[in-house]
Amino acid sequence: MLTGVLGRFALTLFAASVIIFALMRAVPGNPARVALGVNATEEAVAELTSQLGLDRPLPVQYWEWMSGLLRGNFGTSLSSQDITPLVIDRAQVSLILVSLAMLLALVGAIPIGTWLAQRQGTPAATVVTAATQVGIAVPSFLVGILLVALFSVQLGWLPANGWVPPERPGFIRHLIMPVVALALVQGAILTRYVRSAVLNEAGQDYIRTARSLGASRAGAIYRHGLRNAALPVLTVAGMQLTTLIIGAVVIESVFVIPGLGTMLLDAVAVRDLTTVQTLVMLLVAFTLAINLLTDIAYRLIDPRLREAA
Repeated sequence: MLTGVLGRFALTLFAASVIIFALMRAVPGNPARVALGVNATEEAVAELTSQLGLDRPLPVQYWEWMSGLLRGNFGTSLSSQDITPLVIDRAQVSLILVSLAMLLALVGAIPIGTWLAQRQGTPAATVVTAATQVGIAVPSFLVGILLVALFSVQLGWLPANGWVPPERPGFIRHLIMPVVALALVQGAILTRYVRSAVLNEAGQDYIRTARSLGASRAGAIYRHGLRNAALPVLTVAGMQLTTLIIGAVVIESVFVIPGLGTMLLDAVAVRDLTTVQTLVMLLVAFTLAINLLTDIAYRLIDPRLREAA
């Protein structure tokens, strides 16, 4: 069964690479002329086109691009700069941002969602449920702008933008608002799924059996129900993590964070074909890898799927 999952992952990744390559080549215009400007001579354009390999047959271009990615060589930008070290540095920034945001969202969503399931129908639970609905409706970039207006402009507690490496002072202060902006929206979504999953498990026979043996409702849920409730939540968390990656692209622009998102937008602005297709491919590969790990984790947690395999 694991072999089949890995096979589907490889085929999907291959199909995605072909689609991305084809779409990039479908964009009208010569990227070399864009890089050199309208006043460039035909000789200069032809020379840069040859340097970038854009005059070679498409199958050759695709093979060189993919073989380079598999070797860890991400190619050369229109400015003839090796983008591999830049991608690695930017990826570390985005990984820190996305990982902390998802961790914060889960840390908040699991206890709050469980509490909502136990307090269903109470005024406090109704207010919190309504707040999560608002959180789902508000995009993360708007949350980021509101946080900047409050904590930077009005109160002056936190820096409005920028990035500080982890080893330097001020790292946490610069990271608080972008992480919270991403986590609030994802946390609101996950809270509702946790609530629904716990409510579903609370009505199962094994919970009633545990309560008949003397366990409280909360004790039965925490001791027996959360494991089963984690299965659908895990699937949703995996899907939301992919959404979080896309949201991070916008948040990096709002807070001027030098991650993959800002690098991608800058490359699009100058029509840097190699950089754009490489970054899009890396984001797609990361998204597919998350889905793969989610599928594997689901099978490890649920013994019924292991038996079926």
